[in-house]
Amino acid sequence: MSPLEPHHLHIGRDEVRGNDGLGRVFFVPGSAGRVKALADHFHDVQVFPSPRQLDVYLGRYQRDGFSIDVASCPTGMGCPSLGIIITELLELGARRLLRVGSAGSLQTGHIGDADLVIATGAVRDEATSDAYAPREVPALAHPDWVRALEQAAHRRGLADRCFTGLVHTKTSLYGREFALGPRAAENQAYMRLMSELGVLATEMESSHLFILASAYSSSVAPIGKPARGPGVVKAGSLLAVVGDEGVFGPAHKSRPTEEAAISVALDAALELVRSEEEPG
Repeated sequence: MSPLEPHHLHIGRDEVRGNDGLGRVFFVPGSAGRVKALADHFHDVQVFPSPRQLDVYLGRYQRDGFSIDVASCPTGMGCPSLGIIITELLELGARRLLRVGSAGSLQTGHIGDADLVIATGAVRDEATSDAYAPREVPALAHPDWVRALEQAAHRRGLADRCFTGLVHTKTSLYGREFALGPRAAENQAYMRLMSELGVLATEMESSHLFILASAYSSSVAPIGKPARGPGVVKAGSLLAVVGDEGVFGPAHKSRPTEEAAISVALDAALELVRSEEEPG
């Protein structure tokens, strides 16, 4: 099999193109349900089903007369699964990727299970990204996504419940975060350290997404010139906080929080594409 041909996703290069050469914006939640919830906001939807339940939804999103090409696709849970899906998308030419995920709060005195977190970077408490970069290389979100997400949160009236900063990406949900098993004390101490260091939330995919984006990006631009073109890979992560203090939040709280994250993500995609289309 050629590395340029996806094995798990049933789309090709034509489905990745869009936005007048900038490329289609891909929303990449872990959850297939959230993928469908995002696609419910698209117009002219096309579905590319997969026997592995990795269905890809293509469409357009429009607001205030401005329309962009978008897609949603699940990555599954954890960095190994995300690595397969994101690599296939990157090999096909995808260059604008936004994780719309969920997380648990690590700052429970300030961030609760109705809030949103925009990741500026991620602690690499997982081993998958080690295949691409040594530990000294940080996992960073693209600043254009951070700016677009912040603008969208303000526009949606959610700025007072949206936080920007570092997140923690782990391999084990029940062992590391919930401290089940024989290494409970060690894992509890580690998570306390993350909190004391100011890490905002804990989740399972962002760090490898950021490292893959770095590995595939081959262009550098000054701040006075918009970063655009096929050599620029932009990855971001927006997280709905659905639990705090080591527990899952109730569904009646998590559902509207995830809906808020979806609304911010959609508007941020518009902001990102609009900023790239402006002369600079």
